[in-house]
Amino acid sequence: MIDTKTAYPARYYAAFNPTDPQPTAVTGWYDTWSMGSLATVPPVASLIAVSAEDWADTTRFRLPTGRGVQDGNIVDYLPPLRPLSLSAQAKTALIAARQTVWAEYGVLNDPTPEAWVTYLKALRALADGQDTSSTTLPEAPA
Repeated sequence: MIDTKTAYPARYYAAFNPTDPQPTAVTGWYDTWSMGSLATVPPVASLIAVSAEDWADTTRFRLPTGRGVQDGNIVDYLPPLRPLSLSAQAKTALIAARQTVWAEYGVLNDPTPEAWVTYLKALRALADGQDTSSTTLPEAPA
């Protein structure tokens, strides 16, 4: 049987992935002395000890999100934005382009210019995954 206080002497901990580039997100909070089982607690090398005062502060310190680890300290943290895939960008652009075409031509029952039809088809091909060779969105007609 593991002696909890020997294995986890600080009692309160923040977990993180030490192999991730820092700053990195806090992945869990642990009160190791009050746990019935330590089976789900990461090894001490993946934890940062937290003071009792910080542990008790659930409005500014021990938050479910927005906290990270940098150089052994708990810091404010916003995960980096992941760039949208070209397909996702095309889906967004296609929605906007359809709205523009409808507002400019469809609502008036005017014919849609060929440049807009070509643009819409190119966006649809990217959005649907039919176009896998393009690396950028097509340029919208003037």
